[in-house]
Amino acid sequence: MAEPISVGVNLDAFSHAISGIQALRSSVSRVFESLKDGMKNRETLEGREKQFISEFQDTLQAVNRDLNELERLSGLVGRPSESHPLHNSGLLSLDPVQDKTPLYSQLLQAYKWSNKLQYHAGLASSLLNQQSLKRSANQMGASAKRRPKVQPSTLVLPPQYVDDVISRVGRMFPDMTIELFRPNGTSAVLLVTLGKVLKAIVVMRSLFIDRTVVRGFNENVYSEDGKLDIWTKSQYLVFQKVTDHATTALLHYQLPQMPDVVVRSFMTWLRSYIKLFQSSCQRCGRFLQEGLPPTWRDFRTLEAFHDTCRL
Repeated sequence: MAEPISVGVNLDAFSHAISGIQALRSSVSRVFESLKDGMKNRETLEGREKQFISEFQDTLQAVNRDLNELERLSGLVGRPSESHPLHNSGLLSLDPVQDKTPLYSQLLQAYKWSNKLQYHAGLASSLLNQQSLKRSANQMGASAKRRPKVQPSTLVLPPQYVDDVISRVGRMFPDMTIELFRPNGTSAVLLVTLGKVLKAIVVMRSLFIDRTVVRGFNENVYSEDGKLDIWTKSQYLVFQKVTDHATTALLHYQLPQMPDVVVRSFMTWLRSYIKLFQSSCQRCGRFLQEGLPPTWRDFRTLEAFHDTCRL
């Protein structure tokens, strides 16, 4: 249970003020009851008028007295303090039934967690700023003359240029079939069929490869509406591994100044899986390890390794 927070309210005066409100409501109710009953229980008209006026004055005086008492108590109650972290939400700590409505304790824990998150995020930001990692196509020394930065133009390339690059890549590899789709306008989606081994769906933004999903050759790559299914994973573990390695390859092949080279490099790496089930591991020499073939391909030599042998 959370510790109670002082909210700057006189609880004793607050309790008396509630009783004063109830007394004031009772006095007002008696006024209206007196008006409703009117002049009764008197034989003469004059006697009824005097009795009614006397009772009405008494009830009005009682209302005035209760109202003055409530105003006095309201001055003693005080205003809620705004120094606590949850501001008006801190008033929830006054709820006596914590077991049934633990809202305040949950809010307090969430506030503490948010403070810790902000603190650790600040530490992480300062460490990352001290050791910033920069990817560059050309690693130049500190004394070398810096070249002006070339703004990447990947996102503004015309569709005709993208089609031409994909067509040239397809002619480079006769055993690889590349079908190009544009389901959402200018963005391209490639269906790459590698022999009778696998099918890969490559989602692109212009010439920037966004994501890749690899499935088996006999697996369905279309959704129920006839479009390419770019989200569903393969049902086979071996192709799930290849999908993970393809995602790593996308992070490795980064050259914003020459996006067509990135596409050719990635397709060359992907084509190395043409002998996925025929190549042995270059380290252990085995074809299978834990029931899986070598699913890793080196980014430079394209040699096959098991996932654990590459380390």
